[in-house]
Amino acid sequence: MSRLAQTHGLTEVQREILATVRDFVDKEIIPVATELEHRDEYPQRIVDGLKDLGLFGLMIPEEYGGLGESLLTYALCVEEIARGWMSVSGIINTHFIVAYMLKQHGTQEQKEYFLPRMALGEVRGAFSMSEPGLGSDVAAITSKAVRDGDEYVLNGQKMWLTNGGTSTLVAVLVRSDEGHSAEGAGAAPHKSMTTFLVEKEPGFGEVRPGLTIPGKIDKMGYKGVDTTELIMDGLRIPANRVLGGVTGRGFYQMMDGVEVGRVNVAARGCGVAQRAFELGVAYAQQRHTFGKPIAQHQAIQFKLAEMATKVEAAHAMMVNAARKKDSGERNDLEAGMAKYLASEYCKEVVEDAFRIHGGYGFSKEYEIERLYREAPMLLIGEGTAEIQKMIIGRRLLEEYRFQG
Repeated sequence: MSRLAQTHGLTEVQREILATVRDFVDKEIIPVATELEHRDEYPQRIVDGLKDLGLFGLMIPEEYGGLGESLLTYALCVEEIARGWMSVSGIINTHFIVAYMLKQHGTQEQKEYFLPRMALGEVRGAFSMSEPGLGSDVAAITSKAVRDGDEYVLNGQKMWLTNGGTSTLVAVLVRSDEGHSAEGAGAAPHKSMTTFLVEKEPGFGEVRPGLTIPGKIDKMGYKGVDTTELIMDGLRIPANRVLGGVTGRGFYQMMDGVEVGRVNVAARGCGVAQRAFELGVAYAQQRHTFGKPIAQHQAIQFKLAEMATKVEAAHAMMVNAARKKDSGERNDLEAGMAKYLASEYCKEVVEDAFRIHGGYGFSKEYEIERLYREAPMLLIGEGTAEIQKMIIGRRLLEEYRFQG
């Protein structure tokens, strides 16, 4: 067991779960991750193993067939999985966010219908906010839902949908002005947004009438997991598939999901940074220059010291953010800080490990090359660093309001 990134105060059950996941990562993910990533191949065998471990239902309440574990337990599991291959943690993350949104905001009928099958991994979740013409500006969403009797008709194009092809349930945020026009032209745009629960077949092309998943987006890193567009053209959705049963609440529901998703991204950053440190410290003891291992050169020792400190600091902030949410308190400040720090430190630790490898770090034969391409995704996933700093700054001004 590594000296770094230890979490104190865990229960025996939590320790057993984490030990099981770490063993799975070491035996089933790390040995095949780089090969699968280079082929951009979906890791079906790994996903089947995660289903057998019950990880798709880790935070789903026991009454719906899940394990009923905390956000902290989930985040620590994600940290371990990302240490093996970050793409696998992405497959879990989008599913987890949709399950969390259903648990927190769904109607009783929606919970009973979806959550038991999500806990088994039979229904696989994805969520969709972004569009081709917007990134972090969620208020600028143009996709629209119009009421037609007992159904809504959805039109628009969504972008950057993780698990777009493999998922069977997508939580889609669109604009729906029904019942909200009375608030006037000056009303906040986010008050006219609604989340729809869209069921579909897995795969690409027209996956249900009016809904098309064109194909995988070719990415620099974060391969294996399918990232897609989503095109709605006259997509008809029953009114009982409005999340929570009431329109106009979609923005708040999505932001709640993204808030816990930011803890997840922080955990992914911690996991990738841990793996980069492991690779760097191991290589530094194997590679010799000027008659001794490079680990004995002071410049490399300084680099290793900085890397380890960043790993430890990011882990501590991630754990704090998860525990804050588990306590029932507002954690947007802590989640923003954790996501910001962990993603930035991950990039730096990976680059330092890359530098330690020298020319070999540029070779696809070495695992650090894959990590070097994966780390940048964390800088933009679940909100860029700039968005995190806006959130942090606003919350600090709330907490430290000047009393003049």
